[in-house]
Amino acid sequence: MATTTRGRGANSNGRPSDKPNKFANAGAAAGGFLGGLGGSFVPPINVTVNNNKNAARAKGGGWPHAESLLPAPEFNSPAMVRNYCNTLRAAAVTLSIEVAMGAEIFESVLAAVPDPEGRAFGSRIRARKVARKMRKSADGLRDAAKNAAACYSTFQQEFEEEINRVRHRARKPQRPAMNWAQQ
Repeated sequence: MATTTRGRGANSNGRPSDKPNKFANAGAAAGGFLGGLGGSFVPPINVTVNNNKNAARAKGGGWPHAESLLPAPEFNSPAMVRNYCNTLRAAAVTLSIEVAMGAEIFESVLAAVPDPEGRAFGSRIRARKVARKMRKSADGLRDAAKNAAACYSTFQQEFEEEINRVRHRARKPQRPAMNWAQQ
């Protein structure tokens, strides 16, 4: 009984040879086929990590901890209110889609479990009943996204006078000043 070792090739009759195959692992190193003929394809994987915590804190939207999806609840300006509501809306929409997808997958997995009483479609009924609660969670997240957008809209309507008062003061056009000393 002959055994082959990794990195060694086979001769023309299919038996292992003592001569190492210099191309056996070259494909794997290049992110291609493993082990020459008959191997599987392994694509190269690149991972990029962006760490923007310091940039977010410099803008005033600091993160209270790394696991949070929302900026710190600091409402010192209309821009911070808009940022918080928009981030909440975006996170809720994304989570709503993921939870709805999870509910579909959950239902299909549970539907494959056989019914203990042997009823026809019994497992599907039980799976639908359980997944309904997860769908309600997805609906709640979708409603949270709607309410976050409505919150900022209502904020603009209710505090329009204060916002406009500051906005006009901030954007007041500069008139050229007369310099009487220059003649």
